Amino acid sequence: MAQGKRISTDIPAAVLQSIQDLGAAARLARTRTGEGQAAAAARLGVHVQTIGRIEAGEPGVAIGHVLGLLASYGVQVQVRPPEDGAT
Repeated sequence: MAQGKRISTDIPAAVLQSIQDLGAAARLARTRTGEGQAAAAARLGVHVQTIGRIEAGEPGVAIGHVLGLLASYGVQVQVRPPEDGAT
């Protein structure tokens, strides 16, 4: 990451995979509409590099930007609390 907050490299693999999955879903939704990253950035009010970072699954992007991008393309995210005893 060239810019933004530095994130610990101690992120569990499952967490990192979830972040990357969100990025992949954002990229797929955007490309299905035929919209470019610049247009997505303008819609969300962020720099085009932020869109690239979201789609690359970088963990340092603000969650509001990630969820905002997904929502702008109609992608719904369902959050489930951990099962009893899960950490």
